[in-house]
Amino acid sequence: MLFPNRPEAHMQLTPALKTPVINSGDEQQKRDEIREYFHNSWQLYERLFEPLADDSVFYKRPDSLRHPLIFYFAHTATFFVNKLLVSKIIDQRVNPEMEAMMAIGVDEMSWDDLDEQHYDWPTVEEVREYRRKVFALVNKLIDTLPLNLPINWEDPFWIIMMGIEHERIHLETSSVLIRQLPIEDLRAHPAWPVCQLSNSAPQNRLITIPAATVKQGRPLPSEHASATYGWDNEYGELQSDVEEFKASEYLVSNREFLDFVEDNGYHNESFWTEEGWQWREYTRASHPRFWYKDGDAYRFRSMLEEIDMPWDWPVEVNYLEAKAFCNWLGEKQGKQIRLPSEAEWYRLYDSFVQQDESGRIASEANIALTQFASSAPVTQSRQGELFDVVGNVWQWTETAIDGLDGFRVHPAYDDFSVPTFDGRHNLIKGGSWISTGNEAIRESRYAFRRHFYQHAGFRYVESEVQINQEFNTYETDELISQYLEFHYGDEYFGVANFPKSCVETIFEKTKGMAFNKAFDVGCAVGRSSFELAKRIPHVDALDFSTRFIRNALNLREHGGIRYLITDEGELTTLKQAQLDKLGLQESANRVHFSQGDACNLKPVYQGYDLIFAGNLIDRLYEPAAFLKMIHERLNKGGVLVLTSPYTWLEEFTEKQHWIGGYKKNGENITTLDGMQELLKAHFDPLCEPLDIPFVIRETARKHQHTIAQMTLWKYVR
Repeated sequence: MLFPNRPEAHMQLTPALKTPVINSGDEQQKRDEIREYFHNSWQLYERLFEPLADDSVFYKRPDSLRHPLIFYFAHTATFFVNKLLVSKIIDQRVNPEMEAMMAIGVDEMSWDDLDEQHYDWPTVEEVREYRRKVFALVNKLIDTLPLNLPINWEDPFWIIMMGIEHERIHLETSSVLIRQLPIEDLRAHPAWPVCQLSNSAPQNRLITIPAATVKQGRPLPSEHASATYGWDNEYGELQSDVEEFKASEYLVSNREFLDFVEDNGYHNESFWTEEGWQWREYTRASHPRFWYKDGDAYRFRSMLEEIDMPWDWPVEVNYLEAKAFCNWLGEKQGKQIRLPSEAEWYRLYDSFVQQDESGRIASEANIALTQFASSAPVTQSRQGELFDVVGNVWQWTETAIDGLDGFRVHPAYDDFSVPTFDGRHNLIKGGSWISTGNEAIRESRYAFRRHFYQHAGFRYVESEVQINQEFNTYETDELISQYLEFHYGDEYFGVANFPKSCVETIFEKTKGMAFNKAFDVGCAVGRSSFELAKRIPHVDALDFSTRFIRNALNLREHGGIRYLITDEGELTTLKQAQLDKLGLQESANRVHFSQGDACNLKPVYQGYDLIFAGNLIDRLYEPAAFLKMIHERLNKGGVLVLTSPYTWLEEFTEKQHWIGGYKKNGENITTLDGMQELLKAHFDPLCEPLDIPFVIRETARKHQHTIAQMTLWKYVR
């Protein structure tokens, strides 16, 4: 039935195209298809912001753990430029200030900078103009870049697809933020029609799901071309033997969840995990986030409207609330009730969901904006013996996300998945009414912190099987482990620890100078930052790689980290770094880690007495730009310290951007020559260059012995 006293909305949903098949077809037809997919994504995203009442709403923060909406309006466009640049598809920025300011700040990570004093937000029209320029840029690239099928993740068009799919993720996450705005900040919009259907909620029941083996993961990109675009966490393999279990026929409805609310479930600590109860006590929550108390009744908040409570729609809660409900229901029924594991959800999918030959969902479902711009009754979309295995709302699982066997990051986007491999981000499966593109395929793996809200609800299972909640607590990435050993591990062949030696040399050569604030650019996993903080009250530390920053943060927050180093072949040794044993624990909290681009720094990085760039210069894509502007970040009389072995590689720096290591007019130009030329306008050398050796252990019998040159420069004019 329709809601009483509500006219039926005029349906004008913009169709969301399916993610393209990229491993077959005609090249020109595929170019046209990707262009249409890009246009469709761009239009959907811009249309999402049309319901904002006026431009002032762009500067409101719907969630205290998120930036204002103006950030997200610009972010998806800056992402295109930043990834195209790092992939060397383009060599020039569209707007350096915009691309620095709007690059990072999406998940609630320790390096997110949510201090509003650090941001002079652009006007809405400035962002619109920026988006128009980026749209034209990407359009031109789609028309002109070489396109070969299949598209592999080394290809330029993979980066184009990455940008498009990234914007489709933000179509959904930004819609959640808009849903948290005060209703007076929004206006109804015909492109976002709310479902008109509601009736009495069904009685849920459990359906037996037989045991089976579940396979998940895409073949590694080096071994097999993907039919569709995939994020890094989808690659690899995992095989799970899933025992028989029972799954609820329907997603938990608002009405079914009401019993938990009315039974004082939000105020009974015994139903909650320790983390969940801490969240409950902090927020003082007494009902789901999108329920609103109206006298003795409840109303419901959709993205743009407050409506009469649709009791037969799925409840939308975070993981902590869903888990508490399961514990409550299990106690009431005397059964082992919990959320499904990721493998169990795949068992449901493989049993009941139809998909096409490319893995895209073919079942009838409230997904990808095919039906409504809201949830719908849990009885609306039958898929086999269950309803809403996919679609309507995402479904929380018991599984914390981790990489599959064979996982490796995409070099252009190393911070998509790795920051969530911390045991604190649980997988959500199945997609919601606004999940489009890659989100609406079987292999998609998205995870959020357990206290976050998405358009997410849950179904429950009955099973005696306990989910293994132990999480990988040691670093296994070979490159990261090498750096951890280089910074915190043993000394080899009598060569002293390099980051420590650098810092000791800096203080020896700057005796009598006072440093109150330092900047460690290219800090890697943080040893030099911690060493600087032993004598300097405030140290900002920045690296381009989230993987490095994540490990530095883990060290700062936990005092130690375990990692595996390779001995030979598959043989490894488990090592442990502990700050207290290195005399670094006491000063660790003086270091403020963040992710960023040294060639395009945010305005907040300024006012330093000392800047250290350790082995960074020959790894920058535009080192001259860094050296020309770095004085702007120093106080007069401040010191810039550079170290580098001057190993120029086109893998990192195109030859035209080398500042040394080449001949000019028949003469040798060294990197030291190049640095002196670039720095002489503002700096004088503080002392003669110094050699500092270092050793990087690759395996038990293979080590890399290198000599870096250190130069110190005083900012004098």
